[in-house]
Amino acid sequence: MGKGIAHFMTALQHPDAIRQFQSLCDALQGLADRYHSPSELRLYADGYLHALRRTSVLDHTSQRRLEELIERWILDPSSFVSPDGNPRSLFESGRY
Repeated sequence: MGKGIAHFMTALQHPDAIRQFQSLCDALQGLADRYHSPSELRLYADGYLHALRRTSVLDHTSQRRLEELIERWILDPSSFVSPDGNPRSLFESGRY
C-alpha cells in the first residue's frame, strides 16, 4: 500500500481497532485491484464500519477514530497501488 498505512495505524491504540483497520485496508486494496471506483470503495467501507458499529466490537472512541482514519485513508491517493503498479492507471480501465 502507499505511504500511509503505518502513519495511519499509529493513531490507533486499541489492538482490535488496528486489526480492523488492516483488514479493511486490505479489502479496499483488493477492490481497487479489480478497478472499483473510489465511490464503490467508500460504499464498501461505510458498510464495513456500520457492521462494526452494530456489533460493538470497539469502544466508542476507538470506533470514531477508526472511521476518521478510514475516511482520510480513502481520500489519500497514495493509499492505493494499481494492479500494474502505475498510479495513473488506478481506477481507469480493465473493469469489464
